[in-house]
This record gives sequence, structure tokens and C-alpha cells, in this order.
Amino acid sequence: MAKITTRDKDYSQWYIDIVLNAKLADYAPVRGCMVIRPNGYAIWEKMQQALDGMFKETGHTNAYFPLFIPESFMTKEAEHVEGFSPECAVVTHGGGKELDEKLYVRPTSETIIWSMYKKWIQSYRDLPLLYNQWANVVRWEMRTRLFLRTTEFLWQEGHTAHETYEDAEAEAMRMIHVYQRFAEDYMAVPVIVGKKSDAEKFAGAVHTYCIEAMMQDNKALQAGTSHYLGQNFARAFDVTYQDRTGQQQFVYATSWGVSTRLVGALIMSHSDDQGLVVPPKLAPTHVVIIPIFRTDEEKQQVCDAAFTLKKEISAAGFRVDVDDRDQYKPGWKFNEYEMLGVPLRIEIGPRDLASGVCTIARRDTGEKTTLPLTEAAGKTGGLLDSIQNGLLEKAKKRLQEHLFVTDSYDQLVDIVTKEKGFAKSHWCGSPVCEAKVKDQTKATIRCIPFDEPEEAGSCVVCGGASSKRVIFSKAY
Repeated sequence: MAKITTRDKDYSQWYIDIVLNAKLADYAPVRGCMVIRPNGYAIWEKMQQALDGMFKETGHTNAYFPLFIPESFMTKEAEHVEGFSPECAVVTHGGGKELDEKLYVRPTSETIIWSMYKKWIQSYRDLPLLYNQWANVVRWEMRTRLFLRTTEFLWQEGHTAHETYEDAEAEAMRMIHVYQRFAEDYMAVPVIVGKKSDAEKFAGAVHTYCIEAMMQDNKALQAGTSHYLGQNFARAFDVTYQDRTGQQQFVYATSWGVSTRLVGALIMSHSDDQGLVVPPKLAPTHVVIIPIFRTDEEKQQVCDAAFTLKKEISAAGFRVDVDDRDQYKPGWKFNEYEMLGVPLRIEIGPRDLASGVCTIARRDTGEKTTLPLTEAAGKTGGLLDSIQNGLLEKAKKRLQEHLFVTDSYDQLVDIVTKEKGFAKSHWCGSPVCEAKVKDQTKATIRCIPFDEPEEAGSCVVCGGASSKRVIFSKAY
């Protein structure tokens, strides 16, 4: 069994060790790319299923748009192309010939989608369009890390078109709160919801909303974004509609997305020095049953009991595996499933069988409980709920303990440079003050929180007037 570097020794290496040893992903032959292995893809599939259901509950439908985007499309929205140009991969040849027009490999799909919306939207009766696509994108990253930042990654991107500013703004707000609900209810990751500063917003957006999570090393991770695009892309692609008075108006737009970096967020939020920890709502396997035996006769008896128990737990709607392999010792299996993050492990040996009991071990706390075999299936749901809720409460406590309110610039610098947590401080709104913090500490304004009350204060950088606190932190 491979050993994992401990978090306190080298957090970055600990993270990579978890990804590789839990068989979530591996390095691809192409620099900056990854192969998502079945264990990792199974978690992503669970995320997809949950999110896709939430999107459809809010009236969205799925579509698919091309991977290749004509260069002329990318240059139509100036701020958008300027923001993405350094990260773009460009195809110059195809079919053995130089292309008449270069093709960008999709870094995001606003341009290709709005070229199609021009064909599909003529009247207010055609609105809203509430589309989402599950796709891959390519951004030529200089510094990559498995799941968190890769040259190619998987994501979903919603792109919606609306009749009015109010409708589009409501959509952007609705979707960031969908992401919040997913992060907290499924991932067991508490997030701070807010608005990005202009320096940190999406290229081409009027403004960007985000959810920010705190990892175990106290850095921030942007877990999802929702953008109010105004009429920028509609103007760039001349997408107009006839309004209710017969006048031509430009359409209002939003876009919003999350990616496979959520798998990285899950790993860094909950895992420990023994391996991966997965919240039950996203666990590919809820329970693993390990029969313990020495002889063929014992194997037959305990395996019969194990498969009977599997049937009972499966009938309650949970995913269960029985590991009856005899080439590995029980201790090796215990370590293996701790590494893989299976929420519950059930052990059944000959003595247990004789007493009519089994031992259940929780992955999150390591706590072991002996239960009658007849009660194990009925207790499974409650234990999984306890693990799900316990992980969220533990993460909430960590966030609260590492969220520092400060009005001192020196204290802010100390908090973020030493990675003690998030600094909540007043900011006057000046990009100069924002840039000073970033230049000196490499920390950025992660968001302007929605739930932060209005209060008169002084900017932590310049002392100028401020009405609200913002979150400063280093980030992934």
C-alpha cells in the first residue's frame, strides 16, 4: 500500500498523492492534461446527475455546440477575446491544408452559441432560451494541477437569453444559488456567495457572481460562477428581437458554469492522511462489506452472510460491494477502502457470525460500532446521513475559525501571506488598492459577500470611505 505524504508536511504533495493513489486521475501523455480514471469519473458522474436534475428543475434543457470556433467569432467581443487569448489553442491546418480561417478550440462557448441565437431569436415569443451543455474545453494553462487546473477539462456551461435586464439578472442570481445548494447539500462544502470585483470578473461580463470555498490549507477555491453578460454578446452578434411594442431590442444574456475542479474541491475539503473521504451523496459506493475468513468453510459461511446483507442494504437504495478476494488480507483491504473513501465498511468474521453481529466502521471518524446483523441494513441510511451532515459541520467550523475580520493592513498581509485563512476587510472599490494587495501578497479579492451588511468603514489599504467588507485570500 502506497504511503501518502501528510498534510502538515507538504499539502500540495498530499493532494497529488490522494489523486493518484485513490485512482481518481493520472497524468496524460499530453502536457497539462489528465486521464480521469473510473474512480474519479464515477464521482464526476454523480455530480453531473445531481446538477443536471437541478438545472432541469429550474427550466433548463441540454444542447451541444461545436468544439471549434471561427477566429472571426472570437474577435467580435473585444474584452472577451482579450481575456482568453493567452489561454487559447488555435487550429491552423486541417485535412493536410492550411485553413482559410483559424479555428479556436473551445475555451468557452459564448461566441459560437450567440452566433446560433441570432438565427433562432426573432421575437419576444422566442424568449427566454434556457440552454446548458455538458462539454470539454481547452485552456492552455502554464501551471497545471490534476483536477484543479488542466489544459483540457470537463464542465457544464449554461447560456441563456432573456427579454429584459430583470429577467437576465434574476437568472444569474438563481444559478449561483443553485451552485451554492449543490456545494453545501451534496459536496458538504460551505461556500461564501458574492460578487466578483471588476478585476476578477469573467472576460466579457458586466458582472460575475461566485461561490468561494475554503480548503484545508486555508486557501480559497472558486467553485462556481454565474455571469450577467448584459447585451454585450447580443450587440457583438447583432441578436435582436421584436419587443411587445413592435420595436427591435438587443437580447440580454447570462452564462454560468462549474467544472471537474469540483472533484479537486471535494478532495481538499474532506480527505485526510489515510486517503480520500467522499460525502455519501456523491460516493460511487456507499458500503463495502469485507468477509473475514481463514478456511474455505469459513469463507463460504461468512460470504453467504455478506451477500445476504448486501441484498438487504441494496434494497434500501444504497450501492454496496462485497470484497471476497482471498489474495489480500483483511488489513490490506481496510487500508484500500480507506484510501478510496468508501463511507461505510462492514466487517463480518466467523466469530461475528456465531454471535449474529457485524462491525461497522465510519470513514469520516474511524469510529467502529458492533451491531446485530439483523439491524445493519436498517441503520445504514442513518449512518450515511450522519456522515454527510458531519462533514458539512466540520467544514463549516473550519471556515468560521479561519475567517478573520480585520481593519489593519498589516494584519491583512499577515493573514493572507501566512495562509491563516480569509481576511474580511473594508475596501473602497479602487482597483489601485486591490492591485496593491495582490502585488504584495498574491492574494485577491475573492468576492464581495451577499450576506455582508452595509456598514460605514475605512478601506484597509488607503483609508478611504467604504460601505462593505470583502474577502481577501490566496486561491487555487
